[in-house]
Amino acid sequence: MEAHDQPGYSVERSIVAAMPIRRLQEPSFLVLTALARGPQHGYGVLKDVEEISAGAVKLRVGTLYGALDRLASEGLVELDAEEVVDSRLRRYYRLTAAGAQRLEAEAMRRRSQVEVALSRLRGVGGPLPGTGTAS
Repeated sequence: MEAHDQPGYSVERSIVAAMPIRRLQEPSFLVLTALARGPQHGYGVLKDVEEISAGAVKLRVGTLYGALDRLASEGLVELDAEEVVDSRLRRYYRLTAAGAQRLEAEAMRRRSQVEVALSRLRGVGGPLPGTGTAS
């Protein structure tokens, strides 16, 4: 049976499935990771990204909202709610189903690369260079 004869087949779905997925930049990856726990407002995302990265990444407000705009235009995040706090508008964002799938795919890609790097550093059961610890 040809692929196009199978139930559920669509040309659009097969084209999308065949398209290479663009690698997420670190800020976008971290923003999606922060939102994987649930909806958050901008300041919450900033603090969560800093925590996730163990303080290594401190996003600027402009970087965060640029990333959120890009992610929203790609359908990976969406506005969840808005509220006014101390006369300021607070917007909450959430991860979409497509965003969760994209985050999972990116996390798996990164894990695979890390496993290859560590495997090569270990060689054949030897210590990791510079650590003195065995694999």
